[in-house]
Amino acid sequence: MALQLYRRHRKECEAGHPEDSKSGQFEEGRRGRKHCACLIHASGSIAGKFGRRSTGERKWDEAHAVVTEWLTAGSWPSDQPHAEPEPSLAPDPPPARTTISEALEAYLAKCESRDIKGSTLAKYKTLTNQLGAYCVDKGYIYIDQLDVIDMDGFYGSWKDGKKGKAKKLERLKSFVLFCRKRKWLAEDIAEDLKAPPNASALSPKAPFDDEELERIYAACDKIGSPTKPGPGCRNWGGEDAKDFIYLSIYTGLRISDVAMFDISKRLKSNDVYLRMHKTENPLYTWVPDWLVARLRAREKVHGPLIFRCGETGNAKQLCDIWRNKRLRLVFQLAGPFDEKPTPHRFRHTFARILLEKGVPVADVAELIGDTEDIVRRYYAKWIKSRQVRLSRILQEAFEDKARPRIVAIR
Repeated sequence: MALQLYRRHRKECEAGHPEDSKSGQFEEGRRGRKHCACLIHASGSIAGKFGRRSTGERKWDEAHAVVTEWLTAGSWPSDQPHAEPEPSLAPDPPPARTTISEALEAYLAKCESRDIKGSTLAKYKTLTNQLGAYCVDKGYIYIDQLDVIDMDGFYGSWKDGKKGKAKKLERLKSFVLFCRKRKWLAEDIAEDLKAPPNASALSPKAPFDDEELERIYAACDKIGSPTKPGPGCRNWGGEDAKDFIYLSIYTGLRISDVAMFDISKRLKSNDVYLRMHKTENPLYTWVPDWLVARLRAREKVHGPLIFRCGETGNAKQLCDIWRNKRLRLVFQLAGPFDEKPTPHRFRHTFARILLEKGVPVADVAELIGDTEDIVRRYYAKWIKSRQVRLSRILQEAFEDKARPRIVAIR
């Protein structure tokens, strides 16, 4: 009597077949049949002795070879007891869970590996710090504890303006995507979050005009020299503020770059280093001799970090001191202004001055690190060539139109 071969399915069957169910070789050859790695068994009689044994094989050819050896030997294998139960495969251990702190640190490490500049990297750190604090408040430890409702609550706690919220939301979505790609999150829990309405609406840049700059410089003169130690003392004066403002206007650098200005690395003769150009070459702007002399004089007093306050070398602290204390006092004395005065408007003033002097849009865009399209969209009002071109178009359009007869009015 020939032995019958069949596959007996175990509980952990990959194809999902019921436990202890059986399937034959012909059945498994059908189209669409789901295959698995359950062991193949044999049943029947050898030399008049009935038995059931596992062949220990998962492929039909190997199972047939084992059975042939049994039949040739004329007996069931002695080392295999009758109806030996099939050994079960142990399930894979559950994956290790990732803590929130581990996920945030890994995300920041990835941002740093992209060589993101300090001011932008600080914004990523702000997001991760806020998210970490939110999770601590909720009592969460693992990143997979966060869900869609948590994202709604976290997003709703932001106090930023429309554009600030939209930018921060982009960073939050990138963090969620980062976690999903590493299988730390099972779903996109930030998918439903939307930026505020009109967050991307364009608004013209607001540089300071020449009259406002004169009032700002006059306000610096009102502040005068540093005061002697005592109640309400100041360790800085109006000339310090002027130096900060001059460098901002003549270079277009952001407040963080000016506050952390290292003269030993950024100033070479009359050239101020701005950033690496897209061609991998350094990009510089020019400043006049009188400003170089003022900056060098500061170097003798304050060292390479010419706008450092006290002993602090932290970029955020320096920016806060200059923005919220020193320049705020200058703006208060120079006011009122039609639009809120901010240090970033000095950067817009740099672009405005160049465009009014007829500097090509491409060169201005290169100096401030933006695209030509952005410059045209935000600074169109001050592009001299554009105004000349539009005026010429209007003159030509109405040149042949009828003109009214001028009559003297008594």
